[in-house]
Amino acid sequence: MSEISREILSVGDLNRAIASSLEERFDTVWVSGEISNFKAYDSGHWYFSLKDEEGQIRCVMFRGRNGQVGFLPQSGDLVELAANLGFYVPRGDIQLTVQSMRRAGMGGLYEAFLKLKAKLAKEGLFDAERKRDIPSHPRAIGIVTSPQAAALKDVLSTLARRAPHIPIVIYPTLVQGPDAPAGIIAALHAAAKEAEQGQSEVDVILLVRGGGSIEDLWAFNDEKLAYAIAQSPIPVVSGVGHETDVTIADFVADLRAPTPTGAAEMAAPRRDQMLQELDAIAQALLQRVSQRVEREAQTLDQLALRLSHALPNPDRMREQIGNWQQRLNQAWMVRVENWKRNQNHYQSQLEMLNPQRTLERGYSVILTQENETLQAVRNPRDLKVNASYQVRLAEGEAQIELSAVKSN
Repeated sequence: MSEISREILSVGDLNRAIASSLEERFDTVWVSGEISNFKAYDSGHWYFSLKDEEGQIRCVMFRGRNGQVGFLPQSGDLVELAANLGFYVPRGDIQLTVQSMRRAGMGGLYEAFLKLKAKLAKEGLFDAERKRDIPSHPRAIGIVTSPQAAALKDVLSTLARRAPHIPIVIYPTLVQGPDAPAGIIAALHAAAKEAEQGQSEVDVILLVRGGGSIEDLWAFNDEKLAYAIAQSPIPVVSGVGHETDVTIADFVADLRAPTPTGAAEMAAPRRDQMLQELDAIAQALLQRVSQRVEREAQTLDQLALRLSHALPNPDRMREQIGNWQQRLNQAWMVRVENWKRNQNHYQSQLEMLNPQRTLERGYSVILTQENETLQAVRNPRDLKVNASYQVRLAEGEAQIELSAVKSN
């Protein structure tokens, strides 16, 4: 085949062919090295080079990926990258498209961090629905940290500047080392117990510590501590490390602050701002009271006018009294007549039921004495010979004794 018959590729076609070949040849690779020429653009994307003593390679990490890193890289940082090998066609450069990044040497700890984070997220410990609101005006603020921590001084100075009227309760504990998680948990339990027993008025807890390496902050990635924060009856604000440091405690806490000082600012209202708010409320109250007084004064004037038109007229009142007296007399007479009619009716009923009326019509009744009472004889079989009976007639009564009884 002659040279002139060979296919001639454009530079773009060649670069695209190289890019396609590299993408087919290499899957995701882990690469370690030192960051240099790091630039974070306004778009949110990161561009830098990864180098060691034998060479360097360009890298890009897009915004959707670098938001999960948890720290802002700086030139000179040693890191480990998970990336796809690619070829940037316009410039003809081989580059790494970074998918994830961690500090060099921290692979095991970082993987443990990601594993625990995924587990707790699945259990719902990070859900926004379970997070409680931080009180805007806490009665007291609790601080869980080491008394020797530099962060404590910053937090106390911030609280003293913003809200010197709010009491502070410090719950001392270790914040670094293998015994730190148990100490922090005990401090949270102590704060909850005091609040439950009424020994303190702590409405919010600041869990704070200064910055450090991932090993320094590892106590705040403890699983038991995560559950203790989630179960705390008092809202917790996490202010651990610098803004780029992220721990499990930050995800579980009700509110995450970028720094210990930021935690103090989120928990305590500014005193001058509160005074301004109180002044505004006082002015509003005065205005409301003034408006209410004016309305009530107008109402009082209207009532006084109505009262002046409603003053009693003696002639009118005497006329009304006469009418009421006449209506009362008429009602009384009607009531008396009704009583009389009822009395006559009842008297007629009584007369009809009077046994004397029956005797006057020619009847008589035979009475016999039983158990010291007189009872009427109703059955002829009850009449006994030689027995004594009383016969009651219309005009009197007689005692009789029967010599013979013949029943029909």
